[in-house]
Amino acid sequence: MFSSMIQNLLSSSGKASAMQRAVQMNNYVNTLNAQWAPVEKQNTAVENQQAKIQSFENVLKNSTGVKFGDLLTRPVTKVNANIYSAQAETGAEKISTREQIKNIVFRAAKKHGVDEKLVNALIKQESGFNPNAKSKVGAMGLMQLMPSTAQGLGVTNAYDAEQNIMGGTKYLKGLMDRFDNNKSLALAAYNAGPNAVKKYGGIPPYMETQNYVKNVLGSYERMKGDK
Repeated sequence: MFSSMIQNLLSSSGKASAMQRAVQMNNYVNTLNAQWAPVEKQNTAVENQQAKIQSFENVLKNSTGVKFGDLLTRPVTKVNANIYSAQAETGAEKISTREQIKNIVFRAAKKHGVDEKLVNALIKQESGFNPNAKSKVGAMGLMQLMPSTAQGLGVTNAYDAEQNIMGGTKYLKGLMDRFDNNKSLALAAYNAGPNAVKKYGGIPPYMETQNYVKNVLGSYERMKGDK
């Protein structure tokens, strides 16, 4: 249709000046652009949405360098050394209380089939129950989700306690399943990445990760003893 219209305009030399034909052609092109714009906009929106969606399986497969609460550059015993309050940056209107956090953990653990005390122990290690914690490497919130992993888990605001815990617990459940419910290996994978655990056939020989697993399991055992 476009080519025939152009041919008609160009063949009308006896009836209109070159300037008139140029104006007509320009008007025609503008009309086409107006018709195509909504379609192009819709296609772009779909493409952008597809680009943002990353399956949970891909999160697990591609998490070699994605470490929730990346601790490889600091001692686990000083977990808060590289964490600062990000409340001003997140624009959070309220900070969840410890009781609120535990209630969310209870629901997340029940939903995903994970021991709630293990989730609480992990949160204690990762952020000290600070919803606005942020590490120097960019890990965010209670369970210290890295941006790309949070996105893959459907977490749009990692400083929101509900989203963070639900996403982090889902990821922990995936690791537990992957490593046959071995808590030590799942925790090591949470810290150092699943591929590191696979590479070494167990807890990687990183003092950081070994201390991390020891500390989380220690907190877990103490929480189990609490009534």
